[in-house]
Amino acid sequence: MPGKSRVQQERRALRFALYGTLLFVALALGFALLTNSDAILFDGIYSLIAFSMSLLTLKVARLAERPDDDVFHFGYTSMEPTLNLFKSLLILVACVYAGVEATKRLLAGGNPAEYGLAVFYGAASTIGCFSVAWLMARASRQHRSDLVAVEAKTWLVDGMLSCAVFLGFVGAWWLDSSPWPHYAPLVDPILLITIVVLALPVPLGILRDSLREILWMAPSVPLVDEMEKHLLDSLAGVDFDHVELRTTKRGRNTYVLVHVVVNDNFSIDSIADLDAIRNRSEAALKAWKPEIVIDMLFVKDPRLAL
Repeated sequence: MPGKSRVQQERRALRFALYGTLLFVALALGFALLTNSDAILFDGIYSLIAFSMSLLTLKVARLAERPDDDVFHFGYTSMEPTLNLFKSLLILVACVYAGVEATKRLLAGGNPAEYGLAVFYGAASTIGCFSVAWLMARASRQHRSDLVAVEAKTWLVDGMLSCAVFLGFVGAWWLDSSPWPHYAPLVDPILLITIVVLALPVPLGILRDSLREILWMAPSVPLVDEMEKHLLDSLAGVDFDHVELRTTKRGRNTYVLVHVVVNDNFSIDSIADLDAIRNRSEAALKAWKPEIVIDMLFVKDPRLAL
């Protein structure tokens, strides 16, 4: 039941993000038409990409909870990093395209806009996006969901975009009524280039993390060291020479393969004794990180653990 409740909470958070994205798409595209701003238009396009990805995210969240079957012997969790990789690539393409177009517009003399309305949009959108990002980040920590965590990062980037829009158009509004109004049209393309530069690190980070999971790379060294500590604590009283631990993370699951190289003093009365050791280790690791999946093998020949 606790696992089922966690899944329901995850889906609720993702649906909330979906409805929020739809609202911000309408808000951004509407204000882009009213203000003639490329920066706001890009903000809306970014939100539209996020909306499309949110639909896929909900589908993947349901698939990830399916048990393994004849097609996916290790379950469907590998779809999570695949989706996150696809999402990061889309955002990167949008950012590069927007940066190129903004540079062209800047070299052509800029883009005049309705600055008062743009300031209002920037303030409302900034508050809204950062609020949703905070809620998504809190939900991802509570429910240990990579999908919700990526949603939180997506909203954080959107909030950064909106904040840049707000600050930039405050400056453009001031310039428009200053002795230098001819500089005001330059603000919109400069603002868009700034937004792209600010936004790029987040999708690049998601791309890096997703590739690590798709390529079956090990998690970070501190995480593996802590995992090994919990494992060794659970093996207290077992006569062994060495423990070889291999681990990889794919989506919400962390798979752990453990070879316990026993010594001459190791003895058991039945296979049930091995099951008891494995159950104890599994309970200890799951108490620390519930999404762990563990396989434990006992060997005497160290070469079999390599």
